[in-house]
Amino acid sequence: MAEPTGLIAKSGIELLTFGTPNGHKVSVFLEELKAAYGTEYTVQCINISKKTQKEPWYTALNPNGRIPTIVDHNRGGFAVFEGIAILSYLARHYDAEHRFSFPVDSDDYSVAEQWMAWQHGGLGPMIDSRPPHRQGQANHFLHAATETIPYPIQRYVGETERLYGILDARLADRDYVAGPGARGTYGIADVSLLGWANLSTFGGLGLAAQFPHVKAWLDRLLARPAVQRGLEIPGGPSRLSNAVLEGEGGEDAVEEAGRVVREAKEKYGYQYASP
Repeated sequence: MAEPTGLIAKSGIELLTFGTPNGHKVSVFLEELKAAYGTEYTVQCINISKKTQKEPWYTALNPNGRIPTIVDHNRGGFAVFEGIAILSYLARHYDAEHRFSFPVDSDDYSVAEQWMAWQHGGLGPMIDSRPPHRQGQANHFLHAATETIPYPIQRYVGETERLYGILDARLADRDYVAGPGARGTYGIADVSLLGWANLSTFGGLGLAAQFPHVKAWLDRLLARPAVQRGLEIPGGPSRLSNAVLEGEGGEDAVEEAGRVVREAKEKYGYQYASP
């Protein structure tokens, strides 16, 4: 498939993305909007391993040179970058009935915003699945570093566990992260977290054993047809997803990562604590 060289759509929303958690949060939400409202969008695959996101035509839309980016041709070709900003933009302009979001002047809006900010500043950076653009993250030291260094492994896997402990406590008596009612309602706060939780195995975590409320929440989300479709965009499920890693062929990698983490924790006397 030829690499993209510019925008191709004339109407609707154009999504420029790749199969990462940040990319999936937007493709999942666009699939939810399509199912609920008929919102149309076009996708182009931006292969970050080929540095397509660094091409001048792309950085003119997204000066940070990352994915995802959307271009809203319905609104004069307005471009939006950063996954959280994209979710908020799409909610404001395309979720008129607040099926996945909340009125701006409501407390539920603020709660959702807080959890999205928490994801953006904490959970994402700690388990970033991309090549090592940011050093000091659990996945980098587990999988990308040229040598096995126990201290940062236990340090950053430990911080990832702390964050999942916070999320697990939030979901102990709720079905969804934000929203009204005792159990909350599904919305963009959940979508923002979904992709990261769906590759937690890659970061050395076992949700079922360690964070059962997160596991139940993730299973609830993965059962949604729009979520399933969104996770296939732009080119099929991520090879790093929990289901792939825990399925046939991935057990050895999961077991090895678990061994490295256990040994690193033992060496430095790591004790789990959250928050």
